[in-house]
Amino acid sequence: MADPPKEAPSSEAPGEGDPKGPSKRALEKERKKAEKLAKKAEYAVRPKESKPTPSAKDKDASSTTATTSTTPTNMFNQGWLSGVYNEKKVPVRTRFPPEPNGYLHIGHAKAITVNFGFAKNYDGICYLRFDDTNPEKEEEIYFRKIKEMIAWLGFKPHEVTHSSDHFQRLYDLAEELIQRDKAYVCTCSKEEVNLQRGGPDNRGKRFACSHRSRPTSESLTEFRRMRDGEYAPGSVTLRMKQSLTDPTEGNPQMWDLAAYRVTANNHHPQTGDKWKIYPTYDFTHCLCDAFESISHSLCTTEFYQSRVSYNWLLEVLDMKKPKSEEMGPMQREYGRLNVEGTILSKRRITMLVNGSTFEIKNPDGTTLTKTIPPAVRGWDDPRLYTLIAIRRRGVPAPAILNFVSELGVTTANTNIQTYKFESSIRKYLERTVPRLMLVLDPIKVVLENLAEDFRQDITIPFDPKTPSGASRIVPLTREICIDRSDFREEDSVDFFRAAPGKVVGLSNVPFPIKIVSFEKDGQGRVNIIKAEKVESAEKPKAYIHWVPAQTSLPVTARQYNTLFLVEEPNSLDWKSGGYADALNPKSEVIFEKALIEPGFKELGKEKEGVVPESGASDDLVRFQAVRTGYFSVDTESTAEGLVLNQIVSLKEDSGKGK
Repeated sequence: MADPPKEAPSSEAPGEGDPKGPSKRALEKERKKAEKLAKKAEYAVRPKESKPTPSAKDKDASSTTATTSTTPTNMFNQGWLSGVYNEKKVPVRTRFPPEPNGYLHIGHAKAITVNFGFAKNYDGICYLRFDDTNPEKEEEIYFRKIKEMIAWLGFKPHEVTHSSDHFQRLYDLAEELIQRDKAYVCTCSKEEVNLQRGGPDNRGKRFACSHRSRPTSESLTEFRRMRDGEYAPGSVTLRMKQSLTDPTEGNPQMWDLAAYRVTANNHHPQTGDKWKIYPTYDFTHCLCDAFESISHSLCTTEFYQSRVSYNWLLEVLDMKKPKSEEMGPMQREYGRLNVEGTILSKRRITMLVNGSTFEIKNPDGTTLTKTIPPAVRGWDDPRLYTLIAIRRRGVPAPAILNFVSELGVTTANTNIQTYKFESSIRKYLERTVPRLMLVLDPIKVVLENLAEDFRQDITIPFDPKTPSGASRIVPLTREICIDRSDFREEDSVDFFRAAPGKVVGLSNVPFPIKIVSFEKDGQGRVNIIKAEKVESAEKPKAYIHWVPAQTSLPVTARQYNTLFLVEEPNSLDWKSGGYADALNPKSEVIFEKALIEPGFKELGKEKEGVVPESGASDDLVRFQAVRTGYFSVDTESTAEGLVLNQIVSLKEDSGKGK
């Protein structure tokens, strides 16, 4: 329930589709009301906040406002999470229960941090439980990658479990539910179920299913026939007998939800072909929480209405005291994290990864086939916001944890623009990575009044704010390279970098240079600039970065911009391929002939040099490219060729790449 990959809870009745509850307006009104009540409760239990006293370590890193701890005091010891703990002060046992049907995304980082961090803060334990109740969508790679992402973020589960570990016990409880006359086998169609729930908009009169009153012995017999594979997929369900016709019950989570269904693909990654039927999320989740003695079941606010069905099932099976939190797990809901300007839907990311084909009908009745090629290279493409893509892009795990900590946890959903996420990353990187000179689009500069064998070794600290710290030697020779963006063929009053006749400084070089002339290649591009060392007591108006022409390392550098040209890509036409028109052609800019100074070789020895308290680490080399951006080494790099990914730019540029 903690931001699982599924979009929302589902009753999964035979052929059942949306809507399955009241109108969207009614549900939204109910959600806002619930949030308002929850906020009142939150402020009622919130302790008085005190300003923390910074440690010496914090003072040294004064340019950042967050530490690298996964359990910051201000997140768990006050506010909403503190109130949840105060409601039930028992040994803490939580769980993160993802459905293994896709890759985790940035929104799941909050759920992981909340569940694992809450348990750690209160000296408890947290399970990683795979909610593997739908074999039609589950694949082994998702199990592996979810474990990998949790470990990367620095968390270690108390135990890795699966809902499927309890399939036999769940089945036995389903039979017991039938025998207690709290469940029945239903063969209604999708349309019939919707009519029972008030029609297509769920606003009409509700009425009971005709199977609701069938004898328990008959339902038990039919349920066993389901188990034995005698029913076709989607033709039958076991439904819980809740409060469908009670006029006081306007909650669709009590409208006789499905407990078991027959699936089209029966092969399960964990249990093989043993089962012909599988339990639903609504039936499984609360029971598995009880099996594992979960104390605090923390989930996002879209599951607020599920709390009543969650408690109902536990109570009718004597696994929770009615109207009490003393026995059994306690469910509480917090606001989810949404990052705007991104695509997080698995279905839509699949379209970006694999490409899409659409059949479009013309007004004359003919059909047009529209094929859209893949827009990204895979689920780990750095332009996406899956966690594996964010990691490949080079974002450190502690930077994500700091981001979540800064946002805090309340009952309100958090909607954050991508530039705010990048700002948080930039703040973390600014004080944790070394600085180097990288030239993306190099032009050779020949200092003509220096000797052919001229060489001056310049010692440059990796962190200019700590000049006495680690440093490297960069050789200045007669031939260097500067970036094409730092040169203009014709000077102008608003341009302060290199141009014919202008004096300009070189970063960390004790003398300025004067541009004398330039040459062009056959394509009309400047390929050689001729300059001279000048003796001048006057400080240049600008300094540009540079790299040695002969000893620098060739690299392929990738800069990333927004994937879409619109701020709300989710509002695009995804049903007929209209989204392709809004793809940003400059979302990835590749510089195949970039050069990085030889000091880069020193970074491979120490890696990043930062092992955060979370325990999260990886083998990525990260650095700040002076005046360019923050970069990391991509996984495609080989001994023959380095590939760099830009993590974030040096400063916010909301229009970049558009």
